[in-house]
Amino acid sequence: MISWRRATDLRDAGVRWSPAPGDQFRLLVDGADGDLFTVSDLTIEPHEFDTGVILGFNGTTEWALDSVALEDTLWHPREDQLRVLLGGAFDSLHRDDGTADDGTADDDGATPRFTVTASIPGAGSARCTEHDAADAYARAVLALVHASRD
Repeated sequence: MISWRRATDLRDAGVRWSPAPGDQFRLLVDGADGDLFTVSDLTIEPHEFDTGVILGFNGTTEWALDSVALEDTLWHPREDQLRVLLGGAFDSLHRDDGTADDGTADDDGATPRFTVTASIPGAGSARCTEHDAADAYARAVLALVHASRD
């Protein structure tokens, strides 16, 4: 799952969210350690008003919440959603088991790493490596967003 840091980076870069069933988010006020909520037709529904989108909590999903404004949440996109954001720029995803060619563990103790390679128009190829595939995808999306501004 995408980290709080990468989700924040995407938001700060201008990636916008239109809530749909299955989307996950946290409340900004609770931070990275807060509960992860999932938009669902039965429990948490987006309601669009002229003033913005409100996520309505139905029933007893969260007793202290009736609703929350979209701008008070942080979207945690899934890998498939990040691939969609990359679109045709996506080239590949590679998993490295974290060991060197000689079989010894890397500095972090052989933790797997994931590398997303993307073709960024006007900037060439971007190789984005993280310990979580979703974070690697998010970094590639960020590279695409930043290149589109140049």
